[in-house]
Amino acid sequence: MRILISGGSGFLGTRLTEALRSSGHTVAHLVRPGAQTQPGDVRWYPSAATVDMAAMEGTEAVVHLSGANVAAGRWTHARKDLFRSSRVDTTRVLVDAIAHLRQKPRVLVCASAVGYYGDRQDEILTESSANGTNFLALLTRDWEAEATRAAHQGIRTVMLRFGVILAANGGALRKMLAPFRWCLGGRLGDGRQWIPWVALDDAIDIASSAISDERYSGPINVVAPNPVRNADFTRIVADVLHRPAIFPAPAFALRFVLGEMAEEMLLASLRVRPNRLLGLKYSFHDDDLEPTLRKMLT
Repeated sequence: MRILISGGSGFLGTRLTEALRSSGHTVAHLVRPGAQTQPGDVRWYPSAATVDMAAMEGTEAVVHLSGANVAAGRWTHARKDLFRSSRVDTTRVLVDAIAHLRQKPRVLVCASAVGYYGDRQDEILTESSANGTNFLALLTRDWEAEATRAAHQGIRTVMLRFGVILAANGGALRKMLAPFRWCLGGRLGDGRQWIPWVALDDAIDIASSAISDERYSGPINVVAPNPVRNADFTRIVADVLHRPAIFPAPAFALRFVLGEMAEEMLLASLRVRPNRLLGLKYSFHDDDLEPTLRKMLT
């Protein structure tokens, strides 16, 4: 299968590209002006709404992973505009391009996020739960709405609502571990907030399945079936690393330093369940946090 990926040089895109190529697929990337290209890559310039349509012809599957990092620091108005343009606007440009192809791809797999649900405390959240009303929830709602337009073109469309992706090297886990390595780890706020997580191997496997398996469509929660509270996550990390976890970060301090980002990324509680994946009989490689982290970190 010829597969085209946006965000192919990112944390998830790099590893998905490797996995798909090792499975015999032909993988190319959507590449912005000025970036180095490889044979088969497709030039695009989302801010100008331009895509090399001729080069895109013959693509059988499109995977859209582009999006500025929302966890890189305090949210300013400019950063929030970037989050929107790098998700909502790029998806609109990509779906418009797909709609004008002579031969349309069979499937569009679009990254999304469990931030769709907003801060819901202890409520169990499934794919049928309503979206939240905070910034991330509304951003993700609009992001998915643009992707859904591809379904109106007769293209199977999948929105992968990723939780926190855990990997031994890179991604969110590296930032989470830094305080523990300096013996400064501790819970965030009261530690009662639920963390929806998924191991990188499962995230890659699920994305690959979404490309090839026609049973996958619509929103799918890409999370392990056993989320943990922040306090439990903290305890497990400390135990695996043989480090203390005695320096909690008070909620007021996180809000002071990081503002809205702390409220929505660090203190929000998302008890998300992968109902669609369980219904599809997906077998998780890693469904329990402690052995998962021991495998990654020891």
